[in-house]
Amino acid sequence: MRIKNNRRKLITIILLMLCLSLSACSGMNEEDDSKTKTAEESDLSNTLIYAGESADTINPILNTHDELPNIIFSGLMKYDANGKPVVDLSESYEYDDEANTYTFKLRKGVKWHDGTDFTADDVVYTYEVLTKDKTLSASITSNYEDISSVTAPDDHTVVIKLSKYNAAMLDYFTMGIIPKHLLEGEDINTASFNQYPVGTGRYKFVDWDTAGGMITLERNEDYYEKVPNIERVIYKTVSVESTKATMLESGEADLAWLNANYAENFRDKDQFKNIDFQTADFRGMSMNLQSDYWKKNADSIGVLNYAINKQEIVDSVLKGRGFVAYSPIQLNAYGGNKAADIYPYDLDKFAKEMEALGWTKNKDGIYERDEEKFHFTIQVRDYEEERVDIANIVSTMLKKAGVDMEVVLVTKFDWEAGYNGFLYGSAAQFDPDMSYVGFVTNASGNTMHYSNPKVDELLKTGRSTSDENERKKIYGEFEVAYAEQPGIVLISYLDGNYVSISGLDGLDTTRVLGHHAVGVMWNIENWTLNK
Repeated sequence: MRIKNNRRKLITIILLMLCLSLSACSGMNEEDDSKTKTAEESDLSNTLIYAGESADTINPILNTHDELPNIIFSGLMKYDANGKPVVDLSESYEYDDEANTYTFKLRKGVKWHDGTDFTADDVVYTYEVLTKDKTLSASITSNYEDISSVTAPDDHTVVIKLSKYNAAMLDYFTMGIIPKHLLEGEDINTASFNQYPVGTGRYKFVDWDTAGGMITLERNEDYYEKVPNIERVIYKTVSVESTKATMLESGEADLAWLNANYAENFRDKDQFKNIDFQTADFRGMSMNLQSDYWKKNADSIGVLNYAINKQEIVDSVLKGRGFVAYSPIQLNAYGGNKAADIYPYDLDKFAKEMEALGWTKNKDGIYERDEEKFHFTIQVRDYEEERVDIANIVSTMLKKAGVDMEVVLVTKFDWEAGYNGFLYGSAAQFDPDMSYVGFVTNASGNTMHYSNPKVDELLKTGRSTSDENERKKIYGEFEVAYAEQPGIVLISYLDGNYVSISGLDGLDTTRVLGHHAVGVMWNIENWTLNK
C-alpha cells in the first residue's frame, strides 16, 4: 500500500512539473518562450567556460597566481605581448632620477564596476595598504619596500617617491588597484570583498557559486579600452587535473591548462586545439630550512642533484614538453647563465661527494651521518598528478642512490606539520627581481626560510642597478651563487599546455607565461568564440 501511495505522489509531482513547463501553465505565450530560448542560446554561444583552478579569494594583493584578478582589476601599468610594462590606468608617467619619484597622470572617466569614479585616492589607498598595513598576509610586500610615500595632488595625479632606485618598480605598478570606497576600514585579509570583487578591468564579477564551483563574469561594457568580444566568462574552480580533461571531452569546458600527459590526448582531435605556450614555470623540491633536519644537513641539498636523472623525468612525466632546470631564472631575459649548470646526472660523482660530506651507507643501503639516516619528507598536493609523478620518480631515484625521500600526499600544504619541504613551483617571467621575494633573507615570499648572504647581496644590487648589461652580469652571478648553495633541488621547466575547443580563436603565444601557466588571458579582449 505504501508503494502505491508513493507512486501516486511521484506521478503527481511529474505531472505538476510538466504543467509548469508549458506556456499555458506558466502564463507565458509562445512568442515570449521563443524570445527566452533565443536569448539563452545567444548567451551560451558567446560564453567562455574556463576550467581553471581552485580559488579562495579574488584580490590582486592576496592572490598572485590567478587569472581572474588580471581581467577584473587594472594597474597603473600592464604588460604588453613581450612582457614589458606599458601604461594602463595611467595615461602617462614621468620619472625624476634625482628625486627617485614617479609621477603618474591617470585616465579620466574611468569607473569602478559599481559605477563609482576611479580617482587617485584609490591608488594612494592601494599602495598604503601594501606598504603600511602590518597585518597584511601577502607574499608580495617586499616588492614595494622601496616606496617611501604615495600622494595625490589632485584626482588624476599620483606621486610615488622611492627611498632608492628600483629597476623593477614599473613591473610592480602592474598590480591591480583596489577601491578605497569599498575597503577602507576593512581587514583586507578577511574582507567579503575578496569573494565579491569590484575592479576597473575588462570583466566584472557577477556571481560565485561556491557549491557548484563556478565564478561568473561579464564583460565591462564601459571598459576604457577595447571591450572584449566574448560576453561572459564562467570560471570553474577545479583542483583535480583529470577532471579538467574530462570537462573538455564532455563539452563542459571550452579551455583548460592541462598537464602534458592529458594535453597529448587532444592533439589528434579535430574538435580541439592544442595551444602551447612557453612558460618560466619550474618544479623542484623546496626544502624547509627552518626544520631541524635541514638546519643540520643543508650542506647536502645540492649534492642530491647528481642522483636525479632529470631528463628522464622530462621525457616521461612531461612527454618531452619542457626541459631540465638548473636556475630559478633560467627562462628570464637576464638569466640562463650556463656556468650555473653544475650538477650533471652522475651517480659516481654523487657517491664521492656524499663521502666527502661524511655520509656512509648503512646495511640497508641508506646513507647515515652522525647516526641519523638521510631521510626527509616532501609534501605534495594529492590532486596535482604531474607533481605527484615527479616526486615519486625522484624518490625512487634517490632511494636507489641511498637517500630516503618520503613523499607525503596532502590536500593542502601544511607549513606547521613539520614536513621537511614540498614539491615547489614558481616563475620569474618578467623582471628577474621577481626572485627577490622568494630568495632574500626574511623577504615576504620566502616561505622556506632560505638565507644566503651572497644571494642577498646580488639580488639587492640587481634591484638597484639601472644598466641592463650590468644587471645581466649580476643575475648571472646570482644563478651561480644559488646553484652552489641551493634551497631547492630544481628538476624541470614546463611548457604551458593549453587545450581549447576549435571555435576559440585569438590566443596569443607571444608572451612567456608564469607559474601554473598564468597569463593566458593577457589579450582576452581580442578572443572570439564560435560554438
